[in-house]
Amino acid sequence: MTIFLIAIGGFLGAISRYWTANMFRAFTKLPTYSATLTVNLIGSFLLGIVLALHLHAETKLFFGIGFLGSFTTFSTFVVENMTLAKENNWRNVIMYILISVIGGVILAFIGMIIGKLLLNM
Repeated sequence: MTIFLIAIGGFLGAISRYWTANMFRAFTKLPTYSATLTVNLIGSFLLGIVLALHLHAETKLFFGIGFLGSFTTFSTFVVENMTLAKENNWRNVIMYILISVIGGVILAFIGMIIGKLLLNM
């Protein structure tokens, strides 16, 4: 049952990432990598909330590993940075990495704080 829950979460997360990234690209003039950055930051925030809530273990696996594991994407992040590096766009490489890592950690902590506040309501 656990593998099934992770698989369903992964399926839904991948579709959500695809839809979110496409909507982001359709409605903004920002560079392509901005969609991945946005998805990864949203995913970090949501993971913080999931970690803070007292959810059943299988529910955490569904959301944490399944949905958010496929909603966020490290491989696309790496490919986009390699593409920027090939274009000698080092300023954007550095900014993309810094915003992704630092922003992701900060948003995960904010998500945890919000998750704890939700528990105390």
